[in-house]
Amino acid sequence: MEIRNADSLYQSGNYSKAIEAYTKVNDPKLIYDRIAKSYVAIGNYDLALENYQRAIEVDSSNELALYEYAKLLSKTKKFQSSVEVFNQLMNIDYRNPNYHYEMGLAQNRLKDSTAINRFISAFQLDRTHQKAIYQIAKHYLKRGRFSLVDHYTEIGLENYENNVELISLKAQSDFRREYYSKAQKSFEKLTELGESSEFIHEKLSICYAQNYDFVRAIEQKKKLLEFDPYNTNAMAGISVYYQQIKDYENAEKYMRQVITLRDVPLDYEFEQLGIALNRQEKHKEAIEAFKRAVKENPQNLNSAFYIVSTKDKFYADIDTKIKLYQDFIEAHPESSYSKLAQYRIKQLKEEKFLQKEE
Repeated sequence: MEIRNADSLYQSGNYSKAIEAYTKVNDPKLIYDRIAKSYVAIGNYDLALENYQRAIEVDSSNELALYEYAKLLSKTKKFQSSVEVFNQLMNIDYRNPNYHYEMGLAQNRLKDSTAINRFISAFQLDRTHQKAIYQIAKHYLKRGRFSLVDHYTEIGLENYENNVELISLKAQSDFRREYYSKAQKSFEKLTELGESSEFIHEKLSICYAQNYDFVRAIEQKKKLLEFDPYNTNAMAGISVYYQQIKDYENAEKYMRQVITLRDVPLDYEFEQLGIALNRQEKHKEAIEAFKRAVKENPQNLNSAFYIVSTKDKFYADIDTKIKLYQDFIEAHPESSYSKLAQYRIKQLKEEKFLQKEE
């Protein structure tokens, strides 16, 4: 009766009271994984992990608890532990495709090159597994193996024709091979499905232009200005396309906007925004603001160095930080900021050495 009451509380979304009720049930095999799920529901992942561990200690054959535990380890960035638990699960049931898929995701985060084998195994066990197909196709797209991208996206789209992730990979594969008519159809399909991004509209604009449909190319370039009203590259493209259809008045209008904006760069404003964001510890947003400042004025070494120093705060890996400063020095050897970069590299190397000593 007590377990039913606790289950009822959980099912109705009353998770904290459900936890209280579960703790009163004197049956460890029944309660720990339920308590863990309840903690997951309220976002307390540490206690959820503790209770999954208890559930497994009580019943090591509890496959569902092991599976949820492995996924939560991955979600909380304990990727190596997650892989180890998924290995346990595959010893229990090797033919479960999701064990392979989820293990592949954790291996990906560890930059383990064998992750693709897990995705392929998931696909071989379930040829309709859309997420595994996506990971395989993405893997091959990165390596320029376009025929394999075609192969897997076609299989996936046969089962789910509106899978936007697969349609996007197919579009990118065709675009990179300069199959503009094919790519155009896929990018159009994405927009029909409600997808909208700078990437989609930029590439679709190029596809239309390559097929001499400059009116629709202009429409897509204008959509870029909805994302960024100061996108002078988009304005310049619009001007060129208007010239192609002999609308010289609009061609002039957009080119004048380009000249005005480029004559008065907005790098100072974006730099100040980045500084304000940094002071609020919104480092990721600050980096984007500084990038915009550099885009507006490539000679703005202030903002270029702010990008590096902000990434220094944002990234955890010391070698990555050192590489950032080394790249800056290589790009701007005569800059006064290079001395600051050299000093910071020295600090980071000392920090790395002390970590090794510990």
